[in-house]
Amino acid sequence: MSTYTARALAPEVLAELRATDDAGRVPVPERDEEGGAPLRCCLRHSRAGERTALVSYAPLRRWAAATGADPGPYDEQGPVFVHAEECAGPEGDGLAFTNARRVLRRYSADGRILGGELVEEGFGDAELAKAFDDPAVALVHVRAVEYGCFYYEVRRP
Repeated sequence: MSTYTARALAPEVLAELRATDDAGRVPVPERDEEGGAPLRCCLRHSRAGERTALVSYAPLRRWAAATGADPGPYDEQGPVFVHAEECAGPEGDGLAFTNARRVLRRYSADGRILGGELVEEGFGDAELAKAFDDPAVALVHVRAVEYGCFYYEVRRP
């Protein structure tokens, strides 16, 4: 079992994104004929035939509002896949999408990027512990190498 937990998008955030995403667009659900899309609602890959939506998501925005942080220009948004309808969420509480190289991007309590590190397939507790070695790190985003897309957030245990 992992010391760290991948944080899927919260149900209330998903409800908002399914209505209007963070870019102000109404999502267009589609049937995923092939499957394989990385879903940020339940932290697994879509299965063939499931209805998904590609939405724009600003991963720091809600965290910043809840903590009083002001990420300024770091309040970026990007594409994420979610189920088009409500789902049960993640089945476990460990890490997800560790099947490829990822970037662990570290953020301070005020929402500024403190750095990042490329980690290899199969990353886990050791790499996250290293990311949190700096006491100034408040949270870590796990991101795709290819496009920089947000996968999920990890906070201190």
